[in-house]
Amino acid sequence: MQTTARQIPLFPPEDAIAAKPGSGEPGFAIRESARARRLSIKVFPRGRVEVVVPKRTKPVEVANFVAENRDWIRKARDSFASNHMPESFALPVRIDMPALGRSMLVQYSRDASLKSVRYRVNGGLLTLRGNTTDHGQCLAAIKRWLASVAKEEFAPALAEHSRLTGIGFKKMHVRAQRTCWGSRSSSGTISLNLCLLFLKPSLVRYLMIHELCHGQHMNHSRRFWKLVGNFEPNYRRLDRELTECWQVVPAWLGLY
Repeated sequence: MQTTARQIPLFPPEDAIAAKPGSGEPGFAIRESARARRLSIKVFPRGRVEVVVPKRTKPVEVANFVAENRDWIRKARDSFASNHMPESFALPVRIDMPALGRSMLVQYSRDASLKSVRYRVNGGLLTLRGNTTDHGQCLAAIKRWLASVAKEEFAPALAEHSRLTGIGFKKMHVRAQRTCWGSRSSSGTISLNLCLLFLKPSLVRYLMIHELCHGQHMNHSRRFWKLVGNFEPNYRRLDRELTECWQVVPAWLGLY
């Protein structure tokens, strides 16, 4: 059976409100999970609430679950709001990618003949063409582009770190993950968050080394950290820094 090493969380422990029930505030999302055994909740620092439910959960069960935990969610949101200023939504006109030292201007071209949104890249310009009045489709197109950039840029970097550490892997996936920066399965697949594009190069390098080292130890034991330290002496500082980096991920992505 395939297993996955414990993931590096996007949020510090005090902010990672996972596996707590509820969602009564408007605008929460419901996500069905094959792995879930019970209803649970995630409240993200920017206020997004996600209710995770097992497959075939009845709507009335979700409604009751939400009602029972309305006060808890409100308190969690208020706690985050007191520390983090709310950010209004706006589609980006420029996307900065510190991990690559690059920026991209974004242009929106309305085409009434198209129902979808497609992207085209020309130098430093990303053009979205089609039904650009649909913000959801625009964001989906931007995420597709970001994923393609991350895959193209991270694949050779991960391969080079694999060579330098002497620890291999079989595949690399890039996803818009909401709860972790990266993970590694026992089958050798390393998953990287496309949001790493918004982090400093030193943090991306550390994350890659971290996930590669799980090829030797699928845990966070002393032996694991010793191995990580062999390749990155500053791993403690970098690991702490990663837990706060969700703040540099653009709010318009709608992930955190």
